[in-house]
Amino acid sequence: MFTGLVEEIGTIQSIEKSTKSARINIKANTVLDGVKLGDSIATNGVCLTVTNFSNNQFSVDVMAETMRSSNLYRLTTGDEVNLERAMQVGDRLGGHIVSGHIDGIGTITKFTPEDNAVWCTIKTSQDILKYIIHKGSIAIDGVSLTVSYVDDEVFKVSIIPHTKQVTTILRKQEGQIVNLECDMIGKYVEKLLKPQTEKKEKKDISLEFLSKNGFM
Repeated sequence: MFTGLVEEIGTIQSIEKSTKSARINIKANTVLDGVKLGDSIATNGVCLTVTNFSNNQFSVDVMAETMRSSNLYRLTTGDEVNLERAMQVGDRLGGHIVSGHIDGIGTITKFTPEDNAVWCTIKTSQDILKYIIHKGSIAIDGVSLTVSYVDDEVFKVSIIPHTKQVTTILRKQEGQIVNLECDMIGKYVEKLLKPQTEKKEKKDISLEFLSKNGFM
C-alpha cells in the first residue's frame, strides 16, 4: 500500500522489452534506503517488485497486463518517473490509501495557470469517471490529488508549487498519457451492492410476472 506522496523522481536508465513484457532499470536514491529484494516501489503509481538493485539503481520486471493497462509501455531511456516506497505502519497518512493497482489511463488535455497553482484537465473513460467524485481523491501517476471538478468527459485537479517541484506532472505535455487509480472505497461499495441488485432483479421475474406479460 502507498500514500500517493512521491518521495523522489527517478530516471529510466534502460528498458529491456520482450514481446509483451519488459525489464526496467531505474536510477534513484531516496527509495533505495533500506531496500530489499522483493520490496514494492510505486513507479508512476504502478506497484512494482524490486528484482535487483545497487547503490543508485533498481530493476523491476513488468508483466504484459501491466504494460497494457498503464503508461509504462511508453517509457523510454531518460524519461522521469514518480517513485514511492510502500508505506510503513505507524507513519502519517498524508495522502490517501493507494494500492498501486492502476484502474486505467487518462490524457492530459489542458494546463491552465491560476495564481500560484496550475489546473490540470484530464480526459478519461466512463469506466474511470464513474468512480471520480468532486473533492474526492485520485492518484495520477502515483500522486495523491484532490478532484476539484468532474463532468461526463473530464476531471480537473489543481497543482500547487510543491507538487510541481517534487513530481513529474507539470513536466508533461498536453496530450500525454497518465496512470489513474481511483479511490478504492467506491469500487468496494459497488462490488458489495452488485450481488444484492442482481438478486433483486432475479426475484422480480416470477411466475406471476411471466403470466402477466404473456409468456405463460
